[in-house]
Amino acid sequence: MTAMPLDRSGASLHALLAELTPAAAKVDAYADDTYVQEAVEQLERLGIDPVGFARQHSLLLLKPDAIVARAVEPTLQWLPANGFRVVAAHRMRVNRHLVRALWYFAWNIASPERRRLADLLIGISEVLVLVVHGADDELPVPIRLTEAKGATDPRERKPGELRYVLGRHNFLLNLVHTPDDPADVLRELAVYFDEDTRADLLGQAAARMDRTAAVSALAADLYARVPVRSFDRGDALRSVRDALRRAGIDAGPAEDADGARLLYSAWSAGAELDPWSVLVLGSYVLPMRVGSRSQTLPPVAAREWLEGRS
Repeated sequence: MTAMPLDRSGASLHALLAELTPAAAKVDAYADDTYVQEAVEQLERLGIDPVGFARQHSLLLLKPDAIVARAVEPTLQWLPANGFRVVAAHRMRVNRHLVRALWYFAWNIASPERRRLADLLIGISEVLVLVVHGADDELPVPIRLTEAKGATDPRERKPGELRYVLGRHNFLLNLVHTPDDPADVLRELAVYFDEDTRADLLGQAAARMDRTAAVSALAADLYARVPVRSFDRGDALRSVRDALRRAGIDAGPAEDADGARLLYSAWSAGAELDPWSVLVLGSYVLPMRVGSRSQTLPPVAAREWLEGRS
């Protein structure tokens, strides 16, 4: 017999979220968020404490650029060495709507160029989403994993952090994504997966079995379908210039190449370009952000979490 869903009021959802993030603005926003409501309802219906699950688990997205970079195995080695274990995994195709839902509270300051590049990236490969478990600690697993993952800005990454270890020091092509805090775990769980897939992954996670071998098998199949490509800016620039010349578009002298101008010219002319080369070149020469609006929710770091709990 299926258990009846709980009648959770807005006030009690606020109280639950207050246990999962110290950011008051996030509590207010997520209490009205369909994805969060969906995840909490299903967890409770299945007899799983949403607070406990979101504190003890996180998600790790291996993006298409991680598949191109062959970054799955280094990630699988890094996780247990840093106190995390993969307990569930799912291979999936991402679309533009999922991208916008996932970063809804941050992408209102993304430039049009960044959104365009993101839409190119999802066409490169399927992705892997890992459910990661960690030991109980003063800091929840999502906070610890995000701190250990390293910053989006390559200049702020430190030796030993996952993004540093993976070695592709690029702002946009940063290979992996994790939710910032336990509240984000609940939201992203419902953004990525429909109800049946969530139920399967939650069942896997409850078993606490190490799924590393299964992830390696998924990665091997993806590698067979997705070629290794260069992350070098110069290689990408040459590819774009060659495509422009084939299309009869003036690319200018090689020694004075303006990558941004070349991309804008190609897009304006409707030239057919290699998507990967556009991604790499664009990640270096195109603007990533515009403006700032109040909807943006800043990430929660370990210091803010501890201060919020005190």
